[in-house]
Amino acid sequence: MKLLTFLFAGVALPLISAAPASTAIVEDTSALAAPAADASAADDSAAATLALSRSKDIYPAKRPQNVNGFNYTYPSTLWLYNLTSTAVKGGSQQEVLEMAFMDLLPPNYNPRSGGGSKEPQTVLLLHGKNFCGPTWYAAATPLQKAGYRVILPEQLGFCKSTKPTQYSFNLTSLATNTRNLLKALGVTKPPIVVGHSLGGMLASRYALTYPEFTKSLMLVSPIGLEDWKQLGVPDRSFDLLTGDEEATTYASLRGYEQATYYPGAEWTEDFDKWVVMLTKVYEGDQKEKFWADQAHVVEMVLGQPTIHDYKKIKPKTLLVIGEKDNTAIGKVWSPPDVQAKLGNYAVLGRQAQAAIPDATLVSFPYLGHAPQIQEPEMFNRLLSSWVNYGGRTLEWLELNATIIR
Repeated sequence: MKLLTFLFAGVALPLISAAPASTAIVEDTSALAAPAADASAADDSAAATLALSRSKDIYPAKRPQNVNGFNYTYPSTLWLYNLTSTAVKGGSQQEVLEMAFMDLLPPNYNPRSGGGSKEPQTVLLLHGKNFCGPTWYAAATPLQKAGYRVILPEQLGFCKSTKPTQYSFNLTSLATNTRNLLKALGVTKPPIVVGHSLGGMLASRYALTYPEFTKSLMLVSPIGLEDWKQLGVPDRSFDLLTGDEEATTYASLRGYEQATYYPGAEWTEDFDKWVVMLTKVYEGDQKEKFWADQAHVVEMVLGQPTIHDYKKIKPKTLLVIGEKDNTAIGKVWSPPDVQAKLGNYAVLGRQAQAAIPDATLVSFPYLGHAPQIQEPEMFNRLLSSWVNYGGRTLEWLELNATIIR
């Protein structure tokens, strides 16, 4: 095992940073939309997505502002994938299931040119439980400009996707839905899969389920690095879990994220805009469905830890950990002696890196649960190094982090 420690201030490359803080915290969110001068480019991109798609089940949202109970302006064309016929369902469900996503195609890529354009490398960005596609956008746009196709899906039960009433939530089903989306979009090259938080847990399951269709794996503050129930987190009824979700407010979300995602950091508008965004789902016109779905998601997370299968992960993997992160599902209703054992990511990151056969760990002593939001320019340099060079240039980035290979 090779251990290198770097304690320098990294010099940011000229990448696009996070959107201005005011864009998501006022009702007029027009600043998130593409400028008028880029309208023709947006039209070309939409036409290209349709040309690439191999399925009639891919279509743009007719009214993208308010879709499936989430009234929020997205920064790119919102697409829907109708996966009703392919999704693993529970009970006798007949409801339509739509998976929302954004599809960022590289500049000047034209799949309608009669074979003149080579298929670009796809990067798949998977969101966490308290996040949506737009939270990845500041990381996605530099990749798009560099020539990558970037797909940002939203899982069932989240954000602008359907809030199903009888769906059987499990990680393998969500991974299968994601794989089917890529098929429907005509992606034939194995994607670089990047997942944050719950998205990291899902990315692990995706790579375990489809190792032949995963080029590489990047896990950013993934949950599932410890078996919470095995460590003593008590069971909690579905009714109580649903009540927890119903009681969620802007204030409770901000308090939780301040303590867990950004401990010790000064609260900024760049953090706040995503809490405001999430609040819109909790208070939307499908909030009861959303509360129930999120309760099922918590059940899924507690019952399906991925750490036990890390030794089976085949693709080359990068683990990005913030050592101040203390995320632990179920910690809040656990007794004090159990709480004291949970969420030590300075240790969990190293254990996960040792378990995965071909893994590199980058562990930041000063960051929490959301490095891509807390330090977006640094994160974009790290992401660029991974997708372009497979992590071979990590030491050149002069990160304030410990790197273990």
